[in-house]
Amino acid sequence: MAEGITASVVSHGQIGLVNALVADLARWSGARLHRLVVTLNVAEAEPAGCAQAPFEIRIVRNAHPLGFGANHNQAFAHCDTPWFAVLNPDLRLQSDALGLLLAAAEPGDGLIAPVVLDADGTPADAARRLPTPAGVLMRRLHPRSNRADRDFDWLAGMCLLANAEALRSLGGFDARFYMYCEDIDLCLRMQLAGWRLRQVPGVSVVHDARRQSRRSARHLRWHAASLLRLWTSPVFWAYVRQRRELGPMRQVGLSRGRYQSP
Repeated sequence: MAEGITASVVSHGQIGLVNALVADLARWSGARLHRLVVTLNVAEAEPAGCAQAPFEIRIVRNAHPLGFGANHNQAFAHCDTPWFAVLNPDLRLQSDALGLLLAAAEPGDGLIAPVVLDADGTPADAARRLPTPAGVLMRRLHPRSNRADRDFDWLAGMCLLANAEALRSLGGFDARFYMYCEDIDLCLRMQLAGWRLRQVPGVSVVHDARRQSRRSARHLRWHAASLLRLWTSPVFWAYVRQRRELGPMRQVGLSRGRYQSP
């Protein structure tokens, strides 16, 4: 097995953003990054600077668009490293975030994430509590009412470092979700299987969030359908039961998936 990290980024006609991310990765993460899988979900030019990058760039062209989970599962098939990074194309790096996450990894970690900052430097809500119908409505009415929380149940999928062994044992993302909630489902399954989630303080990335579901009727339909699938899934209710059982333990920090310093 190769050392380091295999990373995956999917472009939906966003090759300019991908080029900027590749440049950031080449500047900061070259020593840690073994391979970057770039999936072109629609027909467009390949990223610039592939030959100059200090890591392998492998291009995957889709015959038809796939969802978030299906695309990253497809990229994960190219992973021969102990860690697999899921990256959004609209991320910007100002440090070797992947290397710092890798250095902070501990036995039992299933998913590790940095602190995510919005473009204005405000901490984003990338570590969130379990979504419920009432909670989703509250977030719609008050988008900034649920900022990054020390007590979280899942990590948003814009930047995740996954333990490849754990991800493989779970069969990757559930591709029955389309574009939304794949990250929630994976985080719940990770914890149910005994793996830990961790957000590492002191490691950050910048995310210029597009939030298409707030502007596009099609994305809103996809989001609603994925939430319905989540709320009716056995995984969701198994996690709810486990969380209730661990209620007293959560108060003393013994539950999985809490915010912990490295």
